[in-house]
Amino acid sequence: MSLVLFAGPSLCGFDEGDLPYDVELRPPARRGSFDRLSVESGPDVAIALADGFFQSVPAVGHHEIIEVLRSGRQVWGLCSIGAIRAAELDHLGMMGFGEIYESFRCNPEQPDDVVALLHDPEWPWRPVSEPLVHLSRASSHLVEIGLIDQLVADAVIASLKNRWFGERTIGEFLKLLENRIGRSVGSRSAIDHFDDFRTKHHDLVRFLDEAPWRV
Repeated sequence: MSLVLFAGPSLCGFDEGDLPYDVELRPPARRGSFDRLSVESGPDVAIALADGFFQSVPAVGHHEIIEVLRSGRQVWGLCSIGAIRAAELDHLGMMGFGEIYESFRCNPEQPDDVVALLHDPEWPWRPVSEPLVHLSRASSHLVEIGLIDQLVADAVIASLKNRWFGERTIGEFLKLLENRIGRSVGSRSAIDHFDDFRTKHHDLVRFLDEAPWRV
């Protein structure tokens, strides 16, 4: 069983040549991506939806995913719009993977834009902003290590929730924190390794490592 993977910014920092031998990488999905795939590939090809376009073009639709599921193929969802669609369609056989999927499965009222971000329009799809899920995880870490308290963290995340997702950047996050506490956030060392908080990327790397489509 081989895999077609629709992914973009969730792969950032991952070299295309490091993909497993049986994975074919395609750009983030959009409306019609699954319809075209049904024509192009056979039933022995599994599909994983990680990233997808949703603002400049119509997002990948439920109906086209359901049609592929009806054909008997494996369809996985994770990371971003894939996690959202898997949480919406797992009762029809779409399989979810990772922390982001579990978050949407357990909290279906969660707004979709918590995983949204701006990114470059082509490979390597470099992120320009950060999704709220990553910034929330960073703020929780700052609380855990005692740099800020929970009230400050809650206020900063609430402010970011009220902004367009393209304005949710690490720089803006730090500015809001520092305005709240009246000083620099330590040496910013807690943010120096922001990759630790990029759950979408970690979910995708773990998915590729575990390769559940081969089971």
